[in-house]
Amino acid sequence: MIRALMSVYRRDVALAWAGGGGAAAPLGFYVGVVLLLPLAMGPERALIAAAGPPLLWVAGALSVLMTLERLFQADLEDASLDQLLLAAAPLELAAFAKGAALWTALGLPMALVGGIASLTLQTPPAAAPIIALGLAVGMAGFISIGLLGAALAAGVRRGGVLIAVLVLPFFAPPIIFGAAAAAAASAGEAPFEGAFQLLGACCLFYAALGPIAAAAALRLQAD
Repeated sequence: MIRALMSVYRRDVALAWAGGGGAAAPLGFYVGVVLLLPLAMGPERALIAAAGPPLLWVAGALSVLMTLERLFQADLEDASLDQLLLAAAPLELAAFAKGAALWTALGLPMALVGGIASLTLQTPPAAAPIIALGLAVGMAGFISIGLLGAALAAGVRRGGVLIAVLVLPFFAPPIIFGAAAAAAASAGEAPFEGAFQLLGACCLFYAALGPIAAAAALRLQAD
């Protein structure tokens, strides 16, 4: 079972970056937004500092959303989904492995880029690691709940709009708690831990719910 899950994980990580892969475009979009948008906001440092944490989180959520349409659709088209259904590992764990692969290929690099980019948004250097860690947790939550939307839209042509309608409401709590924790850390306020703990609890719930719900939706797609 472990070998089957590792095979799914390695395959998806390799496909994410093969020949530019599906992870290059959303990562480039994220970098462009967090670096270029402050230039349009003018030289007011206080405004940039206030808008920085929400900007990092909203751009991250939209970047993850860009990758979800093809997450399971390609497996359905080339019959890889049938192989997952017949594999030794439960489909729930296979969905979790695919989410972990997407987090490794996209979520983790995005969190690192966000931590570095936060320095250009008037964030104190001491807060950058906290912001990067929060983004890493948040990306895991976005991807986990995104598994459900991707599975439900796997059999729909151009299902990006459907995925957005399904998952964007679930993206709101991590954005709220993550941006609040980042803003508190940037301002040097001690009680950023409360928002960070709420972010972690929300993402843990999504990590438990997402693969199970995605597996149920994929079984319906296979039928």
